[in-house]
Amino acid sequence: MVAENILRIKQEIGQNVDLVVVSKYRTIEEIKQVYDAGMLHLAENRVQALLERKEALPDNIKWHLIGHLQTNKVKYIAPFIHLIQSVDSFKLLEEINKQGLKNNRVINCLLQVYIATEDSKFGLSEEELYELINHPQISEFKNINITGLMGMASNTDNIAQVEKEFKQLRHYFDHIQTLNLFPHFQTVSMGMSGDYLLAIQCGSNMIRVGSKVFE
Repeated sequence: MVAENILRIKQEIGQNVDLVVVSKYRTIEEIKQVYDAGMLHLAENRVQALLERKEALPDNIKWHLIGHLQTNKVKYIAPFIHLIQSVDSFKLLEEINKQGLKNNRVINCLLQVYIATEDSKFGLSEEELYELINHPQISEFKNINITGLMGMASNTDNIAQVEKEFKQLRHYFDHIQTLNLFPHFQTVSMGMSGDYLLAIQCGSNMIRVGSKVFE
């Protein structure tokens, strides 16, 4: 069933959109089905869960962190993390660079932008986003690679609202791309199980899907 769901989603989204399977709350056995279906890009939203799963699953999985990351937890994932999708402050970026240097790695990061209308979501405001990318120190960080933006739309049935939020994120992405600040700036991560098709219509090229894979 998991393999069939993955195949169906991949057919829906086409070759130009990356699928990241969200494995939070799933058992190791369930996640192994995802791996056996050929999916290597998996995501967790908590560091502790990510570490436990990494220990129990094959080494060639490319782990993404999609949840809020505290600076004191960066050191635990720095040796292996494939992509931190939830960078929401300069201080966090500074710590990721520091831990990247310690581990002799360049760590891929997405800047998480607050596009929703809910207080429960994390992310940079528009003002904070532009302050961060224009920070004079950012060019000195040699152990991070800012590859794009991530955002979560409001949890609402109002499709027009969600579409507006997705388009806003894509607008920020397009503008930042024109500034040529980051050489590998190419990812717009938006869209989850309930709204990934709309997200793709609005310019997403990476989706984070959990329940649709396992249902």
